[in-house]
Amino acid sequence: MSRKPDYVRKHYGPLLQKTLQNAVSHVIGEQFPRIGGPRIRELCARMILDVVDAHVRPTEHLRHGQALWLGIATNDPPRRRQRTADTKLVPVALDLSTPEDIHARLDRKSSRERLRIKAVRLWEQAHQQGALLSNSDLSELPGSHDSTISGVLVEHETQTGRLVPRRATLHEVGTGLTHKRIICWKRYAEGKSCDVVARETYHSLEAVYRYLGQFDRVRHCRGEGMSPEKTAFALNCGVALVNEYLAIDRALEGGNPC
Repeated sequence: MSRKPDYVRKHYGPLLQKTLQNAVSHVIGEQFPRIGGPRIRELCARMILDVVDAHVRPTEHLRHGQALWLGIATNDPPRRRQRTADTKLVPVALDLSTPEDIHARLDRKSSRERLRIKAVRLWEQAHQQGALLSNSDLSELPGSHDSTISGVLVEHETQTGRLVPRRATLHEVGTGLTHKRIICWKRYAEGKSCDVVARETYHSLEAVYRYLGQFDRVRHCRGEGMSPEKTAFALNCGVALVNEYLAIDRALEGGNPC
């Protein structure tokens, strides 16, 4: 017995196929005909839309004074010859202007102090959302010179003894003298355990062990009367790195965390 045709489904069912995902899938099929069949194209289209959804937020998800920015994923450390385009980017909502900023201006705080408050907040907010910002990001967001941002950062970390979760620190991009110094100070001057030091400095436990181990080796070579050049040769590292750790050792001996 033949089934009666469902004219309603026949006429209106195709409307369900008028989707953005199918439109993207169609373009993929046209531009990359060898990529695969319909299921592969649909999967690629879905993945593209997932990326778009993650990077575009409705205006109701952003408050007054906030801005959407892309940071490098915390769990995507740099690799050799890696470009920013090759990294995992994470969209974050940042508070560019808050009542705290306005009160700081009303209280006649200096422009440098206001910049410090804003910069530290932006770095910490990005880290809480799984992303890391660089000095260049912070230079562009508040509209300050990168050297000013760097100076404000160093002042904050040396005065407070607390690291800012930025990319140069957590991904070890750059010399990183400040975070080496703070890690060693917290361990040897304040007597904190390595896990506490790792938590307070936003570092992994393995990274803390690595810094402290290298510091101990440099300090031992210094105690043996070895020059920085001989120490660098013995430890298979750069002379500049040895001098950084020697400066930290002298600071610990003098009781000066800065």
